[in-house]
Amino acid sequence: MSGEGLRLDKWLWFARFYKSRTLAARLCEGGRIRVNGVVVAKAHYLIREGDVLTFVWNDHVRVLQVIALGSRRGPAREARELYADIDTGGGAEGGAASRPSP
Repeated sequence: MSGEGLRLDKWLWFARFYKSRTLAARLCEGGRIRVNGVVVAKAHYLIREGDVLTFVWNDHVRVLQVIALGSRRGPAREARELYADIDTGGGAEGGAASRPSP
């Protein structure tokens, strides 16, 4: 299944970002999510391992890399194994590295 892909709304539901596939589909159909930098407006868009998703979730921009597609909506611990957060905001490490040393 990893070579075929998985529907975007289904993956968002598996990863526990939304309580239902209907809510995940609304995000997709509203054009409020990007896959690899391209705006997606279809819930049936197929994502694959390695894709990068960008969307607003709980008033924060989330940038995630898809690590695994998953096969079910499991517990939160299992859901966290489906993705990796990508820090694009220059957090603590980026900010410290960009400051000149005294």
